[in-house]
Amino acid sequence: MTLIGTLLISSMILSLPASASADSENSENNTRVPASQNEQTCYLDGLSEQVSCGFITVPENPAKPDGKQIEIHYAVLAAIKNSNYAEAFLAIAGGPGQSAIDNAAGFSRIFSKIRQSRDILLIDQRGTGRSNILNCLGDGFEDPLAINEADFDVATETQACLDELDADVTQYGSLNALDDFEAVRKHLGYKKLHVYGISYGTRMAQLYLRHYPEVLSTVTIDGVVPMQQSVLAIGNSISRAFDLLIKDCNTNKLCGAQFPNLKADLASVDAKLAIAPMVSQVPDPLTGESTQLTMTRAKFMGAIRMALYMPNVRALIPHAINEAAKDNFQPILGMYALTIDSTGIAMGMHVSVICGEDWQRLTAAERDAANQTYFGREMVTTFEQSCAIWNMPAVDADFSAPISSDIPILVLSGELDPATPPSWGELAMEKLTNAKHFIAPYATHGVAHQSCANELIAELVDSGNVQELDGECLNKDVRRNFYLNASTVEAIPAQEHKQEPVQKPKQALAQGASHD
Repeated sequence: MTLIGTLLISSMILSLPASASADSENSENNTRVPASQNEQTCYLDGLSEQVSCGFITVPENPAKPDGKQIEIHYAVLAAIKNSNYAEAFLAIAGGPGQSAIDNAAGFSRIFSKIRQSRDILLIDQRGTGRSNILNCLGDGFEDPLAINEADFDVATETQACLDELDADVTQYGSLNALDDFEAVRKHLGYKKLHVYGISYGTRMAQLYLRHYPEVLSTVTIDGVVPMQQSVLAIGNSISRAFDLLIKDCNTNKLCGAQFPNLKADLASVDAKLAIAPMVSQVPDPLTGESTQLTMTRAKFMGAIRMALYMPNVRALIPHAINEAAKDNFQPILGMYALTIDSTGIAMGMHVSVICGEDWQRLTAAERDAANQTYFGREMVTTFEQSCAIWNMPAVDADFSAPISSDIPILVLSGELDPATPPSWGELAMEKLTNAKHFIAPYATHGVAHQSCANELIAELVDSGNVQELDGECLNKDVRRNFYLNASTVEAIPAQEHKQEPVQKPKQALAQGASHD
């Protein structure tokens, strides 16, 4: 939070599984032979079973093999009945900066069908999770509700973070991490991988396609960051998602009638907070205790932005904006509470990737375009200062060339995605000759965990044929009803959206929303 705050390029919070080896002869019992003495059974958050956890040791700087060594940790969820010992399903987390292993439970749930016959492999990318994490808390962030982000100097905070880290941060880009992934695959003995990447993880999946195509059977990229695209262009994607939300509310009879001036209300609150923050005493959304709230523009816009990632929380936004226009920020505060460290981003690794792979390829035109939006402008300003201090070497120019491949590839985009819009998926398709792009009309970021896309991925893994996939199931209307007040969700009229009424939520907005 110290370096980027609400400007994270974070993905939805997903989870994974762990355990299994290509050489295991007892996978039917959901156990496997350890690959080395550095592997043992373990428990991961959200999973009741024991899985296999281990690590390999690699040089921090590949050009100095005898220099400092770091551990790259992995977890394997053994197949329920392994009939494909030589294959594994590698799920790559987003961010950049999320831990795949910490998200094990989600990945296990989403890809339960795949796990019936194949191990699921999770690797904490260097700089994240257990793999020499690069993270800084910084001073003054102990009370995130009370702080005024404008009081923090980005350059000072960045330098303090850099000084705190015991690492050569220039070695934590995607290409070194890709070689780590390959080293883990060889260590475990898998001959082939089915790769799934979400958000930033799609960049890693595409790099796998470029550098190690011979070990890939299928690839799925979900919420795509194409190689041709700097993630700092995300500002326009956020604005697009805002516009879609307002359109959805206006075209819904109940929401449109309840909040007829939603766009004007949003502009009014934004303009007011752009002048000065509003300070008040409020109940803490997590503890209920009275605490100071300094509602800044960054908190307000950041809370709405992150709510756009989650369909259930997206449904709260019109009411929250309407209340904020009346100077009641409790609903926004409930949404903001969901974002406090909820993405689990290792900020040092995040900055290493962005500064080396995205910042330095921004053209003058792209920078001008970014400056046309609030989030784009904030990102440009923040990274301009932090990247000068981080001093990451730029990747080669061919890093951003489109990926050329004839491997079966499934491309997934959510129409409502506030980070990686469908046009980014189309851009990734430029030179993919054996790929299909499905756009889920009601999904936000991370189509596989919001729809039947996980079934399509399982079908692809089993058949190896992307051309036979039928994405019709993605058109099932799973939209959430909009909250019309702090504690109830009204039914969308059947003639409009053809879905059943939704019951009252478990908790009022004032206490914050909960994840599905």
